[in-house]
Order: sequence, then C-alpha cells, then structure tokens
Amino acid sequence: MREISTGNKAVAKAVKQALPEVVAAYPITPQTEIVETIADYVTSGQMQSRYIPVESEHSAMAACIGASITGVRTFTATSAHGLLYMHEMTNWAAGARLPIVMANVNRSLGPGWNIWAEHTDAMQERDTGWLQVYVSTVQEAYDTTLMAFRIAEHNDVLLPVMVNLDGFVLSHIMQPLDTVEPGDFIPPIHLPHAIDVKNPAGYGGLTGPDQHFRFRWDIERSIRDSEKVIAETERDFAKRFGRKYGPTEEYRCEDADVILIAMGTLGKEAEVAIDILRKEGIKAGSMRLRWFRPFPKLDLKGKEVVVIDRDYSFGYGGIVAHEIMAKCHCDVFSVIAGLGGQEVTYDDIAEFVRKRRTGTEFWFGVNTHV
Repeated sequence: MREISTGNKAVAKAVKQALPEVVAAYPITPQTEIVETIADYVTSGQMQSRYIPVESEHSAMAACIGASITGVRTFTATSAHGLLYMHEMTNWAAGARLPIVMANVNRSLGPGWNIWAEHTDAMQERDTGWLQVYVSTVQEAYDTTLMAFRIAEHNDVLLPVMVNLDGFVLSHIMQPLDTVEPGDFIPPIHLPHAIDVKNPAGYGGLTGPDQHFRFRWDIERSIRDSEKVIAETERDFAKRFGRKYGPTEEYRCEDADVILIAMGTLGKEAEVAIDILRKEGIKAGSMRLRWFRPFPKLDLKGKEVVVIDRDYSFGYGGIVAHEIMAKCHCDVFSVIAGLGGQEVTYDDIAEFVRKRRTGTEFWFGVNTHV
C-alpha cells in the first residue's frame, strides 16, 4: 500500500506488522508520536499486544527486559535524555542476550535545552553491545524496523537493535511510504535461554573473574556474526520487496577522488552536494554509513576523505571521523555540523568538500580549524 507518512508513523506501522507481544512506552519529544500511534493500534484492536505505559524510560527498558526473558517479542522507543535514563538497563538488555528492538529518535542533550537532531545520544550507547543502524528516509525507517526484528532474534545474534532516525527532519517529515505484508519474513521468535514460568528454577547471576570475560567475548562474537545475518536479511528483503540496503549507501563513488561520509539525513543530503561538485569538475562521491555497530568494512585506500559528524566526543573529536581513522588507517577532514538541529544545506556540504584540509577539524558556524 502506498501512502504518505511521517518517519515516526512509519516506525509504528512496521512495529504493528512485526506483531510484538509487549510494547513498553514512555513519551519524550520527538519520539512520542511512535508510542502514541502504537497505543491507537492497540486500543482499536489493530494490534494484539500488551501495551505498558510505564513511569519512566528506565522502567520502559526494564519492562522489555522482563518480557523478553520469557521469550516474547518486545519493542520500545525513546530519545535523548530518555535513552540516557535507560543506560543501566541497555547494558542489561545486551548482557542478557535479549533481542529487544528500540527506535531512538536522535535528539541533542542538554543543557542548553534542545529538542532537535544530534547523534550524540545514541553514540553514548555505542559500547553497550547493541547493534545500531541509522536511517535517512521515511521508507528506510519502515523497512529497517521490520528487518531489525529478524536480525535481533536470529540465533546467531540474539542482541538488541537500535534503529536511529533524526529528530524532526525525519521523525516528523512527510514522505511517500510503501507498506508491505511481511508474511514469514519475520519468523516466530525463539529465545533458547527463555525463562519458563511454568517450570520455575533458580539462577545464579554472579560471574567471577574466571568466567565473566567469556560473556563479554560472547557478545563480541555475536556482533561479528551479525554482519552475515544483516547481509542475508537485507538480501532477502530486496528479493521480496524490491528495496536494497547495505552497511553503507554509496553514491558516485566508483571513480571518486574524494569521498564524503555522513550518517542519517545529512548522508542523504550529501548526494545533492555531490551532483553540484561533479558539475564543477570535482570527482567526489558520498558514502552514507547505515550500520554503526557492527562498524562496516570500508575501502578508502587512495581517497581523500571528508567526514561530517552530527556528534562530538569532548576532548577527542568527531566520533565517526575517529572511528574511520582508527579502522581504515587513513587521515580525514573532520567536519562538525548539524549539532542541535543546526541547518546544514547541500550547498554547505559542497563547500566542506571544496575547502577540505585533510588532518584538521572544522566546526561549521564557528569557522575554526583545530
């Protein structure tokens, strides 16, 4: 079915079709529309789910953990300070190997108080063991949420997945959306370590120094295994529904001398900038990172690289830029832009490429190199 939808409602529609048994919800701008729409589906009978309106985001994740450990499919959504409030429990969700799916509508952190797009909220969760994917269109938000359930629940993964979409510039924008009937694309959930409430047992939760590292390694092994599961899921999705995805989305990179890398909506906006630069004779291409965990394998050998970060690690630098430098052993021109919803146009992005200075950092709007 073809319709017009916001990014938030697209996520909610995908959740409805995934048939979760439990949805835990707490409102926070700009995510609220997701859980409100799901609440409408439940009260109208369109979803046969247990909808739990909790008293905080910490409780929302705790409720998902409690439900998921019994072997049922679960979902929640949050943003910014709500995600930070969950932080203790996001570690628990990954450590307990629970395939919870969560939409995070990326928003800046205060103070100063700000409700607009920034990726720093999700980046602060990058070491918890959650898989993270960043989307750029309403259609991609819908498709990726569907795929997230299948990926998280695969027996070679069994880790939670966070679907990230930029606040307002994607969560509230109206774009065309093709919805599908997933059918058996998302198979029934099977959690091999689920608690059987009909056969209660005692569990020892404490791990000593001689065993704890094994649990950490098991998470890492499964994140590595998730690369194959993600690829298989995306191939199957393309075969069934005609829309192709990958760890990155490349645009005119085949013969490019300079590669512009960004995530989310800025990564999609960059494609217009590339067309402008090509007309000027600059052989540029763009690469939008979709999956941040697991971090994709990038071939940037012999290329100049410009990275736009909608995030920052104070005292260190742009997070994506430094991940690329560490993983790809290359130097980059690091641009910090779009923080707190700062407007960044395709003309601005083209100018970043024109004035690149590899090995330096540039704060858009501050006009300084570091």
